[in-house]
Amino acid sequence: MTQKPPTDVEPDTDSPTDVEDPFEPASPAKKERVLHTRVPAVLEQELKRFARNLRVPVSNVVRVILEDALKVADRATGEVEDRLRKAASVVSTEREQIRETLKELDPLEDVLGFQPLILAQPTTCAGCRASLRRGDKGWLGLTEEPGRRVIVCGQCVPAPAADESRNDDKKENAP
Repeated sequence: MTQKPPTDVEPDTDSPTDVEDPFEPASPAKKERVLHTRVPAVLEQELKRFARNLRVPVSNVVRVILEDALKVADRATGEVEDRLRKAASVVSTEREQIRETLKELDPLEDVLGFQPLILAQPTTCAGCRASLRRGDKGWLGLTEEPGRRVIVCGQCVPAPAADESRNDDKKENAP
């Protein structure tokens, strides 16, 4: 035989399922709650001495200290977030400026000459950013800068000068 709960009993409002969100500010209409905590004996004595000097209850001192600490923490967190957002914005702007500057630079500017070759590895054309596959014909750009590799496709390698202009160069350099 099971008993039904009486209908005139109010439900328990302090059950664990009715716990308030600790991050939501309490409305003024809600009753204040008691919070128990353990503190070192030295801290207890300091709090009591402080409260005695102010002639207020220890609970009021603790409440005010906690409220002030939370306000300071919120303010500090907001300032840090603002600074991080500003720093991220500056970095993003500078990154875009660098990208634009790099786009404006001619990757073939420091190349002294080109040597034809058959590619053994896939790569990207330094001039037009086209994909070059293994076995494709490419041109290695020779620079005075060691370690810098410049490979271009047939569209980006400069056309050889006409034979007549080469003969003119020889005539100018002749003794």
